[in-house]
Amino acid sequence: MNYGPLLFLAAFFALAGSWFGFVLTPQAQIGQLQPTNMLGAPTLYPQARPGLARQGLDVYRANGCADCHSQQVRQSATVCDVLLLAAGTNAPAVLSALHQLKPGLSEADARQWFSALPQPVLQGAKPTEADDAVKLLKGAGAKASVLIVPVGSDIARGWGKRRTVARDFLYDYPVALGSQRIGPDLANVSVRQPDAAWHLRHLYAPQIEVKGSAMPPYRFLFEKRNNEIVPKPEAVALVAYLLSLRADAPLFEAPLAAAPAAAAPGATNAPPEADLAATNAPAPSGAAPTNAPAK
Repeated sequence: MNYGPLLFLAAFFALAGSWFGFVLTPQAQIGQLQPTNMLGAPTLYPQARPGLARQGLDVYRANGCADCHSQQVRQSATVCDVLLLAAGTNAPAVLSALHQLKPGLSEADARQWFSALPQPVLQGAKPTEADDAVKLLKGAGAKASVLIVPVGSDIARGWGKRRTVARDFLYDYPVALGSQRIGPDLANVSVRQPDAAWHLRHLYAPQIEVKGSAMPPYRFLFEKRNNEIVPKPEAVALVAYLLSLRADAPLFEAPLAAAPAAAAPGATNAPPEADLAATNAPAPSGAAPTNAPAK
């Protein structure tokens, strides 16, 4: 019996299934993503990076920064906090509800809460537990709300407030996700370190800013001029790119514990104008620029 046609069909369906699973399905899921309104603010997110920052992405790639740094904050779980916002007018009923939620809470402590609201009633609760607690408090006449709290090792390190999602990279091509973490994650580096001068110093001499840093110096991005060390255009562009790296906008698919106040246009995924201006200024006379993102 000739098994050739059967083998051909088996190989064809295997390859077709792989194409549907690895190409077509992801394209259908995230290929048509568009900017969206931030939760709690009318600003669209993300916004395209300014031209200088886009040039900096090329410098970032050319110098292999993605080999040592990632741009993807990981999140292991989501928990909920329940906040008591207002006690209402039926204090005995609210006290009874609080005793059910926090059996160890004394009446005196509960009454002290009422003078210093908002106060956390539950922390790190499951979503169903949080919803039940809010219903109980509202049934007693109090005002309460649920805060969604992302948790994970990266968030605990301060590398981000929420997990990284596909929408964060909507205007980036190519996406510099990175594959290793010899240095810290840079998805929100401009939030942690918004000082352009710090990044220039760090690029020039990493160990000055970060003791024991494994990052090599990038002194070829600088030049000596009139007894001063000044950044070349490549260094300025790279710092502009680093200052544009922030993915802390509250999104529907990646909410934060509390939505920040409405951000001014350009505040997310774009370096503030003051920081961009600072990147164009030469380093202080006689001072060697120190460090960019720690590697």
